[in-house]
Amino acid sequence: MEIFDLLVISLRQLAKNKLRSGLTVLGVVIGIAAVTTMVSIGQATGDLVRTQFQSLGANVLIVFPGRVQKAGVSEGKRASLTAADAAAVASDCPSVRAASPLVGTQGQVIGGNVNWKPNELLGVGPDYLAVRNWPMASGAFLSERDVLGATKNCVIGHTIAQKLFPGADPMGQQIRIRNIPFTITGVLAKKGANMVGQDQDDIILMPWTTVRKRLQGSNFANVDVILVSARSEDSSAKAEQEMSLLLNERHKISPGERSDFHVENTAEIAKVLNVITSTMTAMLSAIAAISLVVGGVGIMNIMLVSVTERTREIGLRMALGARPRDILWQFLVEAVVLSCVGGAIGIAMGISASYAITAGLNAMLPDAHWPFVVSVPAAIIALVFAGCVGVFFGFYPARRASRLDPIEALRYD
Repeated sequence: MEIFDLLVISLRQLAKNKLRSGLTVLGVVIGIAAVTTMVSIGQATGDLVRTQFQSLGANVLIVFPGRVQKAGVSEGKRASLTAADAAAVASDCPSVRAASPLVGTQGQVIGGNVNWKPNELLGVGPDYLAVRNWPMASGAFLSERDVLGATKNCVIGHTIAQKLFPGADPMGQQIRIRNIPFTITGVLAKKGANMVGQDQDDIILMPWTTVRKRLQGSNFANVDVILVSARSEDSSAKAEQEMSLLLNERHKISPGERSDFHVENTAEIAKVLNVITSTMTAMLSAIAAISLVVGGVGIMNIMLVSVTERTREIGLRMALGARPRDILWQFLVEAVVLSCVGGAIGIAMGISASYAITAGLNAMLPDAHWPFVVSVPAAIIALVFAGCVGVFFGFYPARRASRLDPIEALRYD
């Protein structure tokens, strides 16, 4: 008997008992739908984490000053980092692409008739955009001349431009920060919210020297942090090692002494988060797959009932020349068809559930931009697994049917 004939016979037989067939595959449908949904949401979470870390910049490492400790108690940060350290890291560390000092401050901003308090008022170096991988929408960024002269020039984010100059071109306009006039020389490209929902475009960038001297009234050359961009993700660990050696040497830290700084590698943090999300996805998928076993048991039970109900039919087929392997294949194909149909419905339900969950998350967290991801390999694997469930749980009923005695089967009432 050809496989096509077996499929036709199986579909006709299953169509005779639509309700029973539907209830039989319900466990498989739920299992495949749950696995598909878990994999989809897990991969979307991983993509979101990678996207958010990429928004920080190109393979960013952050150098923080160390903390002063007395009798084991932390008493604040040391003023241990300088702009000269950032320049040395950029020039003397082969694995580093760019570096920028950073000084933060706060204050009200006045533009036209509007008062606004930005999320971030930062003093930075000329390579800040290279580190953050942040293009300009218009105008020019701060130059080395701006830093050396502590000029009153600034670059604003997309949100600042909308709040202070709605419907107008902000280029060349003046704003006042703590009653000090600044001229806008550029507008940053829109970047969106970060992973905690903070608007990254609500930002004003100035020369770090201007922030220190004019806004903070300080003549010290120390900076709050140093942002560093490694040449590639693979070289970020090497860049961290090179920076640590260089800064220890510059700060005259002897071997074995505690460094007066520490480095946070965002690439390593991203890898850890990816491992966590992947592990959680695998665990949840494994738990969801348990319902596939339940569905398989349901298929076995129904197939055993079907063998009993169709005993006379089996005896008649054998009397007309059907071989035991034909009977075996017939019932096995029916079990596989049940599982595959349930798997296909489960995949469709899983994709729909993933879309609904993604839409709900984006509705609750509009700035998160949660991606909708459909894993084609996962869907294919789920469908193949559903077929394997049909083979595994359908083999015993099929084998039992094939071993029936034709004479006894024809006498069965």
